[in-house]
Amino acid sequence: MKIAVIGGGAWGTALAQVAARADQNVLLWAREPDVVDSINTLHQNNQFLAGVPLSPSIRATGDLADLADAAAILVVAPAQHVGAVLAQAPIGATPLVLCAKGIEAGTRRLISDVAQGAAPDAPIAVLSGPTFAHEVAAGQPTAVTLACTDAALRTRLADRLAAPAFRIYGSSDVIGAEIGGAVKNVLAIACGVVEGAGLGQNARAALIARGFAEMTRFGLARGAQAETLTGLSGLGDLVLTCSSTNSRNFSLGVGLGQGRSATELLADRRTVAEGAFTAPVLREAAADAGVDMPVTAAVNALLEGAAVSQVIEALLARPLKPER
Repeated sequence: MKIAVIGGGAWGTALAQVAARADQNVLLWAREPDVVDSINTLHQNNQFLAGVPLSPSIRATGDLADLADAAAILVVAPAQHVGAVLAQAPIGATPLVLCAKGIEAGTRRLISDVAQGAAPDAPIAVLSGPTFAHEVAAGQPTAVTLACTDAALRTRLADRLAAPAFRIYGSSDVIGAEIGGAVKNVLAIACGVVEGAGLGQNARAALIARGFAEMTRFGLARGAQAETLTGLSGLGDLVLTCSSTNSRNFSLGVGLGQGRSATELLADRRTVAEGAFTAPVLREAAADAGVDMPVTAAVNALLEGAAVSQVIEALLARPLKPER
């Protein structure tokens, strides 16, 4: 079975390695010619996942047309570019496994809706969970959620991608898997701010708990299932990205907490901190749904240039209320 991967960053490369370990033929599309050349000649992605030897069965291409005969396509392009990339790809009825985490700016669509708009005949699945690319690529134990409303397709995809160190749990809740992945990126920025500003472990633990309450409120309002949000693609992913500088969003928050501007921090990045793009869209979507998300609002204020001390003071000064 030929598995295609759209996206030659660290996560796309790690998932290509997962598919190769599961004895699939893998073709990875990357927009960077240097990445394509590095994978095909050195069996490494020196630009985004340096030092990790890749399976020789992984081939790379810069031409989306080469993906035409794939049995399934893992979509690992940045969330804000998924629609544009899929519109150029020969998809037809090929199943799409969405691995990007975010909400589309402007339209406020989940990535599954973006993909369905670009490829209306393609079945959709979502792969999400607590994953750092370098650990996955190195074969360290990992567990993820694969959400798909078609149970038979979900089983086929899981059988093709599962490996001893890459455990897949199935779900029918596509919305829940997507919302968990999108919201946790914003909350990871907030936890990074706590680290960067030296506010302590008590503050971080409180922020994770109250942030998870926000994720749950928003998810349930959008039709997600509570058990999905408490699982790998929700709480599991939240805990991971809120506690390590290996998280791009957490690292962005650390810089904000140290007093650096969002403009400076985002201009200095070779990889995408999706939470910076998701935060304003999430704030708008929450307002439309009548969902209270004060941590999300605080992250937006910081991204727009508010002082950390003022934002923290405003959060702590909110009226006391029951925990829910």
